[in-house]
Amino acid sequence: MAVNVSRDRLFELWRYYQAGVINTAFGLGAYWLLVWLGLNMFVAQLISHTLGVGFNYLTYTRHVFRDAAPAKLRFALSYAGNYLVGLATLWVVAQFVINPYLAGLVAALIVSVVNYFALKHLVFARKTA
Repeated sequence: MAVNVSRDRLFELWRYYQAGVINTAFGLGAYWLLVWLGLNMFVAQLISHTLGVGFNYLTYTRHVFRDAAPAKLRFALSYAGNYLVGLATLWVVAQFVINPYLAGLVAALIVSVVNYFALKHLVFARKTA
């Protein structure tokens, strides 16, 4: 069974992961800094996730989903859900990966896939002409 992916979808995915690299650097940088400063990794995740929501909103609305009408409430709700998925993922990963820096990275990579589909299908609806 062949997968038919449009050229526009591929460019959108490319832009998503470009923004994702920047967003992840921001979020993981904040997380790693807070862990380095001595915060518990789950508290560090909460703080860095909260800071990242605003930053990510700007990058996704201006770079990735440019042809969509953003919904601020749905964005905030999707990131609340994203936080819960990220927290659960971090907990699971931390059972196997002892280093909190690496655990945070692995969890972020896993959650990024879920986040794309949430943003694409629940938050950013196509603008109508």
